[in-house]
Amino acid sequence: MRTQYNFKISFLPLLLLSLFISFSCDNNSRFYNGMVSSAHPIASKIGLDILKSGGNAFDAAVAVHFALSVVYPNAGNIGGGGFLVYRLNDGEIGTLDFREKAPENSFRDMYIDNIDGKMEVNDKKSKIGHLASGIPGSVDGMVKIYEKFSNLEWDKLLDPSIKVAREGFEVTEKQAKGLNNVKESLLKANDHEIPFIRESEWKQGNLLIQENLAQTLEEIKESKRDGFYKGKVAELIINEMISGGGIITQSDLDNYSSVWRNPIVGYFKNHKIISMGPPSSGGIALVQLLNGAEQLETKSYNHNSAEYINTISEIESRVYADRATHLGDPDFFNVPQKSLLDKNYLTNRFSEIKSEIKTPSSKVKEGSFVGYESDETTHFSIVDKYGNAVSVTTTINGGYGSKVVVEGAGFLLNNEMDDFSVKPGYPNMFGLVGGEANAIEPNKRMLSSMTPTIIEKNDKLLMVLGTPGGSTIITSVFQTILNVIDYGMDMQKAVDAKKFHHQWLPDVLVVEKTTLSDELSNELSQIGHNIVKRSSLGRMDCILINEDGSLEGGADKRGDNIALGY
Repeated sequence: MRTQYNFKISFLPLLLLSLFISFSCDNNSRFYNGMVSSAHPIASKIGLDILKSGGNAFDAAVAVHFALSVVYPNAGNIGGGGFLVYRLNDGEIGTLDFREKAPENSFRDMYIDNIDGKMEVNDKKSKIGHLASGIPGSVDGMVKIYEKFSNLEWDKLLDPSIKVAREGFEVTEKQAKGLNNVKESLLKANDHEIPFIRESEWKQGNLLIQENLAQTLEEIKESKRDGFYKGKVAELIINEMISGGGIITQSDLDNYSSVWRNPIVGYFKNHKIISMGPPSSGGIALVQLLNGAEQLETKSYNHNSAEYINTISEIESRVYADRATHLGDPDFFNVPQKSLLDKNYLTNRFSEIKSEIKTPSSKVKEGSFVGYESDETTHFSIVDKYGNAVSVTTTINGGYGSKVVVEGAGFLLNNEMDDFSVKPGYPNMFGLVGGEANAIEPNKRMLSSMTPTIIEKNDKLLMVLGTPGGSTIITSVFQTILNVIDYGMDMQKAVDAKKFHHQWLPDVLVVEKTTLSDELSNELSQIGHNIVKRSSLGRMDCILINEDGSLEGGADKRGDNIALGY
């Protein structure tokens, strides 16, 4: 029987909360009883209050997830899915796959049209509108987490989010900009009134009220899983599908189930890496990357020097080539996991890399062996006073997903169908290509780059981390780990450090602005790198456990992220 705790969520006034947030981040404050790092101040505050009230990391995870569905609508969700990686205080580890699935009526070539006698990909249908949506898994996942691990009562975990949805919250400057940018797409995708559109432009401090979403959360509070996959909310989802030409049915909702899976476990120097397995490509790719960094002794190079960037990008290119060919939903495809992580295979895979030579992607192929794998996503990391840790990454894929808001229910649907290989070799919205392993099939889970990760050192919890970022998730997590373990950075500096990314195809080196000096940029260009600059890569939410047991947060200043502890 669960112990009941009576508590009340009290929201700090916005100014006071902002001051507290600034102090917490900028001064690298350390805490001993618990910490939550997430993409939004209100969500982190809700999670922290759950921990303070006696809840464990799993209680806080459920509360933070529902909070993000309210205060971070571009990626937080009940209309999408994700992955949980956990480590209990006794060392038990595991993962939950609550990734979306293809509807029963989906089929391999559903996004290929006959245009003037030629079969062409119509990728607009996999990105915007009702046909882009997979079966949501988030609510089922949260219920499974609660039923296995929770300390508190279910309603206590949803009440704070219902309150914020009903009473509203003040949008941040970044949120206002995002809502203004997506206005036209939202208007095209919805023929009914939605809370994300206003006549005048959104401005920082404007109140976003979501009464329909509050009612949906009330249904989930009352009936848990059945409050979403059956009854009133399910009826609204099906009506939305019918009105918009979507294919999700009541049978799809009835049959959806998240799955407990074994984690990917690997080693980097004297550290144990615990991450997510297929249908996420993140865990396998991360362990491959770390093996490459150890084998090629990238620590010997100056951080973000030409030799370092080229060597790391060469490792990344080969790993992403493997990803495109060998990874998919393990329930449908025999993923060669053991072979991909084999030490001999990886030694051969990276043996030809030279720090001063850039290999064209056209000459990089997937590895071979005998026998037979968002940009708007969101991540949160939590450690409780008992020593339990959770790392959770969730998504609706693109920013604001398919742009479709379920009429009467108030939440956005995902556009995860674009994460399948809509046609072998054809890139998705993140430029990632795939093959047969990730082809569309009914009830199949689409391949993901989400990489929620937990790290141990000497059998003790060391780090909890993850990030959004579509195809750049894996490389952002990878480089953040190197920043801490190889370059001795504290958690916040490791998160703040400029990052870069290479994913095999397209053959470009993506770097954050101001990462490269003119001299360094010229040096990399001269050996063959085609450099593309982006405003930011990743929005990490991390926790580092110091030797004295204190918790040190790393919340990404590229967003509104904040790590709060007590």
